[in-house]
Amino acid sequence: MTTNAKLQARRTAAVPRGIGHATQIYAKRAKNAELWDEEGKRYIDFGAGIAVVNTGHQHPRIVEAVKKQLEDFSHVCFQVTPHENYVSLAERLNTIAPVAGPAKTMLASTGAEAVENAVKVARCFTGRPGIISFSGGFHGRTHMGMALTGKAVPYKKGFGPFPADIYNVAFPNLYHGTSTAESLKALKALFKSQAAPSTIAGLIIEPVQGEGGFNIAPTEFLIALRALCDEHGIVLIADEIQTGFARTGKLFALEHAGIKADVVTLAKGLAGGLPLSAIVGRADIMDASAPGGLGGTYAGNPVACAAAHTVLDIIEDEDLCARANAIGDIIKDRCRELATRSNLNCIGDVRGLGAMCAVEFVKDTKGGEPAPELTAQLLKAANARGLILLSCGTYGNVIRCLPPLTASDEIVQEGMDLFEASLTEAVSKLQ
Repeated sequence: MTTNAKLQARRTAAVPRGIGHATQIYAKRAKNAELWDEEGKRYIDFGAGIAVVNTGHQHPRIVEAVKKQLEDFSHVCFQVTPHENYVSLAERLNTIAPVAGPAKTMLASTGAEAVENAVKVARCFTGRPGIISFSGGFHGRTHMGMALTGKAVPYKKGFGPFPADIYNVAFPNLYHGTSTAESLKALKALFKSQAAPSTIAGLIIEPVQGEGGFNIAPTEFLIALRALCDEHGIVLIADEIQTGFARTGKLFALEHAGIKADVVTLAKGLAGGLPLSAIVGRADIMDASAPGGLGGTYAGNPVACAAAHTVLDIIEDEDLCARANAIGDIIKDRCRELATRSNLNCIGDVRGLGAMCAVEFVKDTKGGEPAPELTAQLLKAANARGLILLSCGTYGNVIRCLPPLTASDEIVQEGMDLFEASLTEAVSKLQ
């Protein structure tokens, strides 16, 4: 019998240690919000492949769309023989993305690739070198992605030097003592001390930080950034890679603030589990580079495009924005109730938009010192009980909940029962 332990031993021998794992659960099959490992054990999946299968594992409509496309062709390379699926998907994304139109779309394969190309088009359009990002932000593992990322360990340690003309400023986070006013002040100080606005091509921000701890950018901050970028001719890039496709209760998180970006990067939930990303931007920005300046061998793979069309149909037909809000309410209400219990004096903050929910753990609520040990113990206990969770946060003390948006209330409640039991066990073990 193949076991998780045997596969882990093989993995250790064959795969670099630099590829981390949230669990040592080896998936055998999955359906909607449930997953079974190689040993036949069932898990409730509150990770969804890091917000990739928002439409659930193996949604029958996506499976059918993929099969149908495979019967025609699996790959042709859009730069050699274009195909209709790419064009029609670009047309749909141009219509729905939070971009001040008219818009154009380039498809790619990964989120990091989308970020790289967003930087390319911003620099080409403006003729400027500088890019601004924010502390706690995550934008990928390529060299440009690492340079933009505001978390040193494990993403940047040992991989420098990084591309030049990248500037990182404080993200507003009231729970950790940084206000919107302070972040804007730091941004203006950067313009005075390090780089004049006339040298800045783009500013990239996650409307809700992913790896940083599901920190929500305040609406007034996003509005101020939009005004600042307009004032100085800076391209505003919204990284919606983790927040997109109904995850936050709207199709895109930027919609909560009521503003539009100049360029939006998309990936993860776009194609229901197949590798596909997109860069949607103002047509004049996207058209700045010469033919041949953009592209990629696998970019806009026809099978992934077929899946993406179906994902967009499912989001609309099954009203997954409403489901995201309903699921998020269950998770956040339950966590806030747990925070009131005297034996669980460890929940510092509960936050989230839609079904992008997080709990920040501390050693005690008065002191507010991060509790990464408790977080690690909770993850271990949850896995043992049959619940897949993910951690995040600059201090490694945040648990993020990302169930598929197709999960039933019953499955979500069952998952939260396991969460509660696992947290109680973890607290008891560390006392």
